[in-house]
Amino acid sequence: MSTNEPASPGPAREPSRRSPFDWLDEQARLRADAGLVRTLRPRAADAGNLLDLASNDYLGLTRHPEITEGAAAAARLWGGGATGSRLVTGSTRLHEDLERELAEFCGFEAALVLSSGYAANLAAVTALAPHGSLIVSDAGNHASLIDGCRLARATTRVVPHADPGAVRKALEAHDGPAVLVSDSVFSVDGDAAPLGELASVCRESGAGLIVDDAHGLGVLGVGGRGAPHAAGLAGAADTVVTLTLSKSFGSQGGAVLGPAKVIDHLVNAARTFIFDTGLAPAAAGAALAALRLLRREPARAARARQVAAELHERLTAEGLSAVRPEAAVVSVRAPGPESAVRWAADCRAAGLAVGCFRPPSVPDGVSRLRLTARADLTGAQIADAVRVISRTAPR
Repeated sequence: MSTNEPASPGPAREPSRRSPFDWLDEQARLRADAGLVRTLRPRAADAGNLLDLASNDYLGLTRHPEITEGAAAAARLWGGGATGSRLVTGSTRLHEDLERELAEFCGFEAALVLSSGYAANLAAVTALAPHGSLIVSDAGNHASLIDGCRLARATTRVVPHADPGAVRKALEAHDGPAVLVSDSVFSVDGDAAPLGELASVCRESGAGLIVDDAHGLGVLGVGGRGAPHAAGLAGAADTVVTLTLSKSFGSQGGAVLGPAKVIDHLVNAARTFIFDTGLAPAAAGAALAALRLLRREPARAARARQVAAELHERLTAEGLSAVRPEAAVVSVRAPGPESAVRWAADCRAAGLAVGCFRPPSVPDGVSRLRLTARADLTGAQIADAVRVISRTAPR
């Protein structure tokens, strides 16, 4: 028998007392059990006697008077923020000057400045690897390149670290447009990619090459012009380079360098450029001041490499397992994640700040201290740093 009466709603359901984020408790427990808990530790404006080998301030420019005045002057003239995306109100003459001088310094036709090196990598990879194309990605690449590959509509093939032969096989198996994506200097161990060989392999199949030179700019090449410049790839029609302004240049932001038509395409197609607020004028001013200072004082690049080599030599003489640096990063192996954390903490207590890399930040699962050479370190400071690291090393 049919009825027009509405069905009974049934007994009322009591609101759930569980949080939708209760699963985070288990994740936190697993991290703690594995010794992988990370915490924020704000640094003081005055570090006192703490010697810094943890930052990426390779040329020692972050607090240089010319760089801080470049930031302050830009803020006074243009304001505290960019006010909008680069395509709306976020571009200033300062951004254009920085792009022009960056491209000229590194030997490329054009440049595009973005709000971070991360955004620059996402822009280059996603905009230059459309559907139907292939991305060949080095297994040791930085997270920003990996995320670019994940966001791109291309197919990604990850190949063994720094292996031109594996790159060749991957490219030969694909029929269509392709790009190889690689760091120039890998941030974990400081080893350099064989850019010359990789470029030759790419040219055999007509593939493009995207190089993240975050750790090469200011350290490698003539006067710090970067790893692609040192490899003879500056200005090449098949090469695109991404940079960060937050390491050797002591500022913040990122850039993509390459042929003018590539940069024009990014302006029209790269979402992390189009939809992101432009780089703050203060950061652009600081980066431009650093670039101009480096042009006047090119020996800073060689000094950063010299400091890294001396750190490595002294550490290995103490019996520690340190990877030979090819730029300004020196990696020292630790027995495990917990011992690496304790080692870094003991160094800090003794007046030395060092980096501590653990899974998942390291693709090989090996924990280590990560030291960054600075061009402004003295011989006495290098000796003190090695003494602290050796004395606090896990036994």
